[in-house]
Amino acid sequence: MKEFDRTERIGAELKRELYEVLRDEVRDPRLADLTIHEVRVVKDLSHAKVFFTCLPTVGDAAAGLDTDGTHGVAQTRLLNGRLAGFLRHALAQRVRLRTMPELHFVYDESIGAGMRLSALIDHAVEGLADPADADLDDDTDGGTDDQGDAPTPGAAPEQPR
Repeated sequence: MKEFDRTERIGAELKRELYEVLRDEVRDPRLADLTIHEVRVVKDLSHAKVFFTCLPTVGDAAAGLDTDGTHGVAQTRLLNGRLAGFLRHALAQRVRLRTMPELHFVYDESIGAGMRLSALIDHAVEGLADPADADLDDDTDGGTDDQGDAPTPGAAPEQPR
């Protein structure tokens, strides 16, 4: 059995070439931080889904474009418009296939979801590090009070060795 399907090999090649076309030939500043994650090609090679993310720039974050998800919508609309035909033509010149798949760009929200989950986990961990809990951890002398002869109330008795 082969290690990779033909569609997976073609998808990997299209991803590599599409990245080069976007880097070298497309001069749109809205696509400056575009990252292509995966290209899935259907078995008959008629269509290909291109999963991408475009991290917001400092100007986009200040304008609030990525907070409500409109940044990915704008990129998807741009890529699935006239630019899709240009990219398909450029790929057809670089990759030798009988038919070049029609490109459908899909904004991949998994990176943003992972960043939000990471922020929630960090916030929860900071909430656990409460200063009131630090007073309980300072009792390191085995449960005895300041005189050292009587155990503190509620402390477990010491076991003889």
